[in-house]
Amino acid sequence: MILYLHGFRSSPKSMKARLIGQHLQGLDVDHVCPQLPASPIEAIALALSLLEGYRADQITLIGSSLGGYYATFLAERLGCRAVLLNPAIHPLQNLERHVGVSTQFHSDLPFEFKREYIDELRALDIEHITQPQRYFLLAASGDEVLDYRTMVAHYPGAQQHVIDGSDHGIAEFEDYLPEVLAFCGIRCHSPLAKS
Repeated sequence: MILYLHGFRSSPKSMKARLIGQHLQGLDVDHVCPQLPASPIEAIALALSLLEGYRADQITLIGSSLGGYYATFLAERLGCRAVLLNPAIHPLQNLERHVGVSTQFHSDLPFEFKREYIDELRALDIEHITQPQRYFLLAASGDEVLDYRTMVAHYPGAQQHVIDGSDHGIAEFEDYLPEVLAFCGIRCHSPLAKS
């Protein structure tokens, strides 16, 4: 089972989510990328419900930005693997200013982030990871939203790939997809790197 957890105000329509889904089509792999609720507690409850019936060694979480924060919490709780794509480490620092109603990035649907969600986020904080071998960090030094050095420091001993440059969305994510899927235990059959 591969569970993709998208970022704040994002959706299953994000570029990274769609690329992963395309490359898993036709493979004997359960893959889910749900639309996460704005409430962190509800997002975690949804993720746990989707993972019911799977053993920890059958699960890999892929989390982008705030989804990486969720994936870290879930990986520590369940003992499964997690791939973290420019993960939020201390989202409370950035999300306070987003309290209120806005829209999702990939649609005009309203997105309401309530003040009580700040406390819900605080409850999910993981100060130190326990088994670094279960984690793969893909971080971009050019991330304009989050500091990659904070990400690197938060996952000591984990497999890490720091991209020189790029951006928060990892625009050239397809180039790194074989490495991501390999950590999930899946061989990518088509060469994706640009020539």
